[in-house]
Amino acid sequence: MDILISPIADLTSHPIVLIGCLGFLGLLYAGIILLTKNYKKEWVRKAIGSRESLHELTAEEVKHKFGNIFIIMLAFGFFSFFLGIGLGNGMKVSKRMANNELKYQHNLTFNSEETKEVYLIGSNSVNYFYVLKGEMNVRISPVGAIKTLEFKNPKHK
Repeated sequence: MDILISPIADLTSHPIVLIGCLGFLGLLYAGIILLTKNYKKEWVRKAIGSRESLHELTAEEVKHKFGNIFIIMLAFGFFSFFLGIGLGNGMKVSKRMANNELKYQHNLTFNSEETKEVYLIGSNSVNYFYVLKGEMNVRISPVGAIKTLEFKNPKHK
């Protein structure tokens, strides 16, 4: 379930991500409409990489062909987009860890009543991913082992 919800969480995390995805979807749709209207022109055949001529196709076949191209491009675009977000965020955290620039804004209290100051990388329905203050290793704790997660407000120190 986390795999299905994760892209939705990414879209709603920052408005620019949602705007970028909607912009990509709009440009892709406009491009497919442009190709569909001009399918008999030679530049369209070259643009889609077709070896056969598109002149003999019926309107229904054109819609089907360009509909398939739209779906493939949309899937590839969104896959690349979310993979890039994941890799970029991972590289950013890794760089901050290497430069000791993490801001430890969370306290995790375990079921054993032990409290640790952590940098929370993320969580899903099963695990918390974090770095303990003073360490360079990413730790993973199951949700059942955590009693509370406290966000420390840096403005009220």
